[in-house]
Amino acid sequence: MSADFLVLLIVVITALAFDFTNGFHDTANAMAMSIATGALRPRVAVALSAVLNLFGAFLSVEVAATVAKGIVNLGDVRGQDLLIIVFAGLVGGIFWNMLTWLIGIPSSSSHALFGGIIGATVAALGMNGVIWSQGVLSKIVIPAVLAPIVAALVATVGTRLVYRITEGMRESEKERGFRWGQIGSASLVSLAHGTNDAQKTMGIIFLALVAYGSLNANDPMPFWVKLACALAIALGTYMGGWRIIRTLGKGLVDIASPQGFAADSSTAAIILTSSHFGLPLSTTQTATGSILGTGLGRAGAEVRWGVMGRMAVAWLFTLPMAGVVGAACWLVAGLIGGLPGVLTMFVLLIFAAGSMFVRSRRHPVTTANVNMDWEAPQPSLPAPPTRSPHSAQV
Repeated sequence: MSADFLVLLIVVITALAFDFTNGFHDTANAMAMSIATGALRPRVAVALSAVLNLFGAFLSVEVAATVAKGIVNLGDVRGQDLLIIVFAGLVGGIFWNMLTWLIGIPSSSSHALFGGIIGATVAALGMNGVIWSQGVLSKIVIPAVLAPIVAALVATVGTRLVYRITEGMRESEKERGFRWGQIGSASLVSLAHGTNDAQKTMGIIFLALVAYGSLNANDPMPFWVKLACALAIALGTYMGGWRIIRTLGKGLVDIASPQGFAADSSTAAIILTSSHFGLPLSTTQTATGSILGTGLGRAGAEVRWGVMGRMAVAWLFTLPMAGVVGAACWLVAGLIGGLPGVLTMFVLLIFAAGSMFVRSRRHPVTTANVNMDWEAPQPSLPAPPTRSPHSAQV
């Protein structure tokens, strides 16, 4: 078994590990609102989301093509050198996903991955190794800026329409009816998430296979890659990222069922549209923008701007911080050289991820406490500001 093949194997395993973290990190995007309003029980919600993520991964490969061919200049590097760049980028993405999960911040898994890949590429090849204007700017940065804004606007309008249409109904009737509607809209978000996020890992594995020489850049996506990525993200989704589910479901806005329905519908529509055009959109930023819009669209609802501010800071730092980790990983792996360097960083990644998991067990968030009131003591979560006595209650 050659050293190059062992490096490829480690890269594929690491990519699937990233896909797994993407699953539990982003479960909140689809199911936080349904769990918060009681439309679905927590474990049922994540199981449903996992199944739909699995099926969604097979619907399209447009996003995978963007990731594999639209970010890094394939002609500038090949072989083991490219494999190490891909591996270093994955380490950056996993590290940021684990860190933000630990502190309960719903940052973008997509941008963590792209940041890691870009940082490793710049460290290895310089600035010319990355496709900036037609790749990073047009396919990552611009969608990242527009997604939460557009989602917030759509959800604001949708929420106002929902409440205007149901103005004569009793609150109990609204809650009961829209809880059923939420099951459908949240399911659509999960399906959309599979079409967008699972494909990002498909694109990374495709890139690694091109580097190894198993595929050409214009070959179709192998079925085993689709299946492996679909299963990895589905398993991660089923594990449930309860810390982030709590932040999105309870921390940003007090969600009622009509708001949850409007937010999920807005999120699904935007993500499915972006997947159709091959844009690797951040589902986290889209979902957060939709939740924010429901707070703005419902009269008397409270938006906790302090929580929103911490999310925005995390979004701002995701690309550069994941990039720094990716660049550092490439430097260490390059300094040691070849397979030994990759194995060293792989062991360090396992140690770092394991340490964060152990740290999370000190103050666990589970199905038992994910729906606790936001003011309940949660030392491991971002401390929320004090809520006004006139806040809307769910």
